[in-house]
Amino acid sequence: MLEAVEDARKAGAELIVFSELSVCGYPPRDFLEFEDFIVQAEHSIQALSKVSHGIGILVGAPTRNPQKEGKDLLNSALLLFDGQIIGTAHKTLLPNYDVFDEYRYFEPAYNWNIIEFKGVRIAVTICEDIWNLGDNPLYRICPMDKLMEQSPDLMINISASPFDYGHRQDREEVIRLNVKKYKLPMLYCNAVGAQTEIVFDGGSLVFAQDGSKRNQLKFFQEDFLKIDTSRLYTTESIQDEPLESSLQPSMRFDRASNPDHIIEHLTADSNIEQIHQALVLGLKDYFEKMGFKKAILGSSGGIDSAVVLALAVEALGPENVTSILMPSGFSSSHSVDDAVALSKNLCNPYHIIPIEKLFESFLDTLDPLFNGTPFGIAEENIQSRSRGNVLMAIANKNGYVLLNTSNKSELATGYGTLYGDMAGGISVLGDLYKMQVFALARHINSKKAIIPENILIKEPSAELRPNQKDIDSLPPYTELDKILYLYIESRYSPRDIIAAGFDEALVNRVLKMVNVNEYKRNQFCPIIRVSAKAFGVGRRLPIVAKYLS
Repeated sequence: MLEAVEDARKAGAELIVFSELSVCGYPPRDFLEFEDFIVQAEHSIQALSKVSHGIGILVGAPTRNPQKEGKDLLNSALLLFDGQIIGTAHKTLLPNYDVFDEYRYFEPAYNWNIIEFKGVRIAVTICEDIWNLGDNPLYRICPMDKLMEQSPDLMINISASPFDYGHRQDREEVIRLNVKKYKLPMLYCNAVGAQTEIVFDGGSLVFAQDGSKRNQLKFFQEDFLKIDTSRLYTTESIQDEPLESSLQPSMRFDRASNPDHIIEHLTADSNIEQIHQALVLGLKDYFEKMGFKKAILGSSGGIDSAVVLALAVEALGPENVTSILMPSGFSSSHSVDDAVALSKNLCNPYHIIPIEKLFESFLDTLDPLFNGTPFGIAEENIQSRSRGNVLMAIANKNGYVLLNTSNKSELATGYGTLYGDMAGGISVLGDLYKMQVFALARHINSKKAIIPENILIKEPSAELRPNQKDIDSLPPYTELDKILYLYIESRYSPRDIIAAGFDEALVNRVLKMVNVNEYKRNQFCPIIRVSAKAFGVGRRLPIVAKYLS
């Protein structure tokens, strides 16, 4: 941030704007309960203040609540200039849904004042504060309505708005609606980077008084742009028009919608391109910020591990990603060949470690208890857990981080083995349905053939028993993913999904699988979030709950 201030100074800027809670990162969660953490944030503000001579610095930080009532902290924007804090704005609307949990830590603002800087009256808001307008307000107050009573000249919103592949249009529409309603230009500064499972995609915006988008900063990387705000005003008055919002919750389908469009939406090129960038950034930041250097994963010759390996190599470099091939007696020869071909295409190190002897050793050990029983799920899971043990042993020995390769369709239905193929330090594909994984593989291959064609066309299989196919245990992914999407993202009831044209028995079967496997997901590693409703911190369901149709 100190370097950015100097860059802005050299560019002749009078004011530099940073994003929400930029001093400490978003979301800091329970670190906000540590006194030392707040003190460090205050030291950062002091360090920025020392370089604010001749240039204004608008920065997001947690601050102490001076009032005796309420919570101890405020989510604040501070304007620093000439070594002092010359203005403050506190966040009013504290989101408490999905991945957000701000009301746990912060007291909302009850007073609203514009900040004057060099003759410009600025209405400063923080992220959610501009979202409470349109047809269905979520909160009982609108901060900008209060600030308009003081006749501001300019709106600035500092934000930490997480990425999901349906959110970019929503953001633009919210800003457009604010500009249209208040007839003022807006500068919107969004965070960029990943914090564990949450990815921030940047894409900061500049809107002129006439409602036109003048500038869009880069997505998924830090960016800097000098703006002449005097050029954002129009001489013609904006005509008063009804404030109509085109905002829609991400792909919520009503009963009249064609559910076939779900797959089309999930796999749309524009969505897959954004997902690709988000996953690479999420992986890169997870490793860099944690100080991790190298990754390991099990490469099965299937589509999921192939996509994870390709993404990891792109994010971390081929020399930093080791793939382990662990064939068993049930593995097809082409699975090993395909996995080898993939690593050769990516130039990453790989090793072949057969698990047949491990598997037989387990069976010999368990023979007194297993003797006379048919081959079943226990024997299948022994193979998966053997692979998990091999991967974790190599990871522990070398200081690697294991990348999980499960997808959202599998996690939703419990089609995975705890402490086996569900092991990992971070999940790369856990928020992508199977059909999206196929689309992402094709996208990765769009410029250069990286993933072998046989991996793209083979029928998915766990290869844990003779001639096993995923379809033996699950409905076809083309149907399964539609039902899962309606239930998880759109929160349809079973009756709503059936009314959309799906077989009642199939719907009840799928939803039962989702609900009874919550205990597995509760033990799963962090998932890089790319959708509006990912498994993990943003989806809070009880483990023990009776399934109601």
